[in-house]
Amino acid sequence: MSKYNLNINGKPRAVEVEPDTPLLWALRDALGLVGTKYGCGVGQCGACTVHLDGVPARSCLTPVSSVGNKKITTIEGLDPHAMHPLQQAWQELDVPQCGYCQAGQIMTASALLKQHPQPTDAQIDSAMDGNLCRCATYTRIRAGIHRAAEIAANGKGKK
Repeated sequence: MSKYNLNINGKPRAVEVEPDTPLLWALRDALGLVGTKYGCGVGQCGACTVHLDGVPARSCLTPVSSVGNKKITTIEGLDPHAMHPLQQAWQELDVPQCGYCQAGQIMTASALLKQHPQPTDAQIDSAMDGNLCRCATYTRIRAGIHRAAEIAANGKGKK
């Protein structure tokens, strides 16, 4: 076991785990941040997506020992009051069906909106490629991203 001092959602958090422990399990099991979901365990579905220094990363494939001083943002840290434009849009448009993949969808979409505040369908499709939804809510996810861009542009949500 090794001790790691991580910067999670803007706060220092210490965790004691094996060096090869996936970040996903450090977050969920050791720290109780269960918004990040386990999907496939091989980085193919995107349910476990978090941000490392603002870049989407599959936490199931990221050993905790490789994180270093990077800032980790989980779905819990996107907005503590669930008022991020994406969270507002998801609620407004009733985007999820079962909801299991949605934390990863939102984390990937938030990185997209930082790069492209008014994304095209092609940019959305490209950015979201690899985030799987077993309920096939892709059309609603795309609509939710467009709606979030509108909310952010109108200043009604946090960026």
